[in-house]
Amino acid sequence: MKRKGAFLALAGFALAAFLFVREDPAAIYALLAAGGAGLVLAALTHVLSMVLNARAWQVLMHAEQPRLAIMTLAVWVRESVNGLLPVARIGGEIVSFRILVRAHVTPPTAAAGLMVDMALSALSQAAFALAGVLLLVRAGTNTTLALQIAAGLAVLAPLVAIFVVLQRGGIFSALAKLFDRLSAGRLSALIPDSQAADRAVRAMYARRGAVASCVLWQCAGWAAGSIGIWLAAYFLGRPVSALDAIAIEALIQAVSSAAFVIPGALGVQESAFLVAGAAVGLDASAALALAASRRIRDLVIFFPGLAAWALLERASVPLKPGATR
Repeated sequence: MKRKGAFLALAGFALAAFLFVREDPAAIYALLAAGGAGLVLAALTHVLSMVLNARAWQVLMHAEQPRLAIMTLAVWVRESVNGLLPVARIGGEIVSFRILVRAHVTPPTAAAGLMVDMALSALSQAAFALAGVLLLVRAGTNTTLALQIAAGLAVLAPLVAIFVVLQRGGIFSALAKLFDRLSAGRLSALIPDSQAADRAVRAMYARRGAVASCVLWQCAGWAAGSIGIWLAAYFLGRPVSALDAIAIEALIQAVSSAAFVIPGALGVQESAFLVAGAAVGLDASAALALAASRRIRDLVIFFPGLAAWALLERASVPLKPGATR
């Protein structure tokens, strides 16, 4: 998996480089230079998205809610690991699980919270992508693209539903029992904790108000990402409307999630910016400059997130528990 991830990352980087070279690199550089510090400001708006997603995750935890600062730390490190490393969007979940446990969340509750948050995140992202489709249809700029995205959502919906059904049906216990059989009974100690995790999952889904609140907070987090798009386009001298920024963000997020095995969605994200930019009337140079400005987020948020993870792994002091609502 690591070798495959590294290969895909290299291929993605090569695709991104090809897209930039094929266009006018001088024009793209000129746009980025003109944007200057404004592009850093646009990148920093992602902090708002992380806080909103942290709050969404926090409401699921109920009696074992860590402070919002702890949840934001977990989201920050999770996104940094998943966004920059070849871990197929799994390594970040493992790291964030460790952060929650160090904040005195019991392992079954931490595992259940992760699984439910992942399922609801897929649901809210699909809703956000659908909003982007409706905006494209409303603008009448690219009906074909809108139909293609809608078709993808139609495929995704039943998969998310199956994932939720498996969770509520005791997926942790089933996996623990399967691994125990495969190891000739050497993993039987995992079964009690897996059963506790399944009970925690069912309890989270039973709190329908919390589930609805989580989805709403997540949708707010997805929408907040469009602020960075809107600001970056403004500072690049190619302003777009707020609705166009939402449409671009919806498409980019959907494509980036689909390309989860490629660290940072290298190349794929740039291609998506070309398509989304064309849909709202941006020329290729402006769209690729917007894609390049998105990479500034990696530098100012995700690379420090990896450093924070390294520091956390070296420290042995537990994180302070306690809820902040």
